[in-house]
Amino acid sequence: MLTSIAYIFLLGLTLGSIFRKLKFPSLFGMILTGVILGPYVLNMLSPSLLAISVDLRQMALVVILMRAGLGLDVKALKKVGRPALLMCFVPACFEIVGVIIVAPLLLDVSYLEAAIIGTVLAAVSPAIIVPKMLLLIDKKIGTNKSIPQMIMAGGSVDDVFVIVLFTVFTSLAQGGEVSAASMMQIPISIITGLILGISVGVALTALFKRIHTRDSIKLLVMLSTAFLFLTLEHSLKDKLAISGLLAIMAMGATMLQLYPVLAKRISPKFSKLWVAAEIILFVLVGATVDIEYAASAGFATVIVILLALVFRMFGVFVSMTKTSLSWRERLFCMIAYIPKATVQAAIGSLPLTMGLPCGKIALTVAVVSIIISAPLGAFGIDATYKKLLTKE
Repeated sequence: MLTSIAYIFLLGLTLGSIFRKLKFPSLFGMILTGVILGPYVLNMLSPSLLAISVDLRQMALVVILMRAGLGLDVKALKKVGRPALLMCFVPACFEIVGVIIVAPLLLDVSYLEAAIIGTVLAAVSPAIIVPKMLLLIDKKIGTNKSIPQMIMAGGSVDDVFVIVLFTVFTSLAQGGEVSAASMMQIPISIITGLILGISVGVALTALFKRIHTRDSIKLLVMLSTAFLFLTLEHSLKDKLAISGLLAIMAMGATMLQLYPVLAKRISPKFSKLWVAAEIILFVLVGATVDIEYAASAGFATVIVILLALVFRMFGVFVSMTKTSLSWRERLFCMIAYIPKATVQAAIGSLPLTMGLPCGKIALTVAVVSIIISAPLGAFGIDATYKKLLTKE
């Protein structure tokens, strides 16, 4: 495993640096590193490392969401109001409906199978958009209208919404029934996640004000607490729906409101952790990409993915109606909601393991969507934010 980790960091840093010099996002090189080292090309990653890759990807995601929470100004987010709420579910709904319309025509699947494929596709990647939005917040670009904060918050809730719908549709495909209780998991998981995160954030703030210790210790306490949120979400999933990722962001945002001095001291430490976590996350996402599946996808799969992105972007546009955002700022929000990676890597293979007829095509769509949308969205954000947003 140590050899595999060395390969991941050395090749990931090298290819990331090369792509950065070519004026492309460094994550291009990291994903390519995973493809090259992964089991479908050179197969140079230890099986024991791949066995825990899901946990490692979650750990990396926790780091960036913790950093996002510590930079999420709730007062600024309140100014946005309605669009921030609509961004949590409207773009995903448009994308799922778009796939339900076009997939049966192009991929020869049923409407229910198209709905499953749509939910695999519909989640935006917080691992890509959150670091980009944090960079804009640091540079005070777009912050006069709280655009980065809105995209960060919406992208996190978007994932919760889509994963619950994925569970509902796969249950239907396996002969289950959709009940009111299953649909209520969406608002329940959001509310419980917020309550959990805010409550723990208040408790940790009181603890840190009372007990003085090194910031590094505080960071470890916060990270460990965030890991426990995910454990709690998994252990209670059959009894109570909780969004662990939303709880993480809520905890950080609460601490920023109650103890801003500490939040601003600890936030840079999470940024330093992200240097290593980013490489691990995107290399392991790249390692899930099956080149044969991608090559066999065919033109129809690519068309479905591109049309789904068009529907998603229109959903973002609808969410922005009757706001003070200019057309340039709305266009940026549409571009920022393109990238997909982490959720697709996590759930793309599940329909296949469930034995569903659409399993292979769902996995293929997930793989190709990562290859297309992750670089496209990341590059689009980097190439347009200076032209489309204003500096505060």
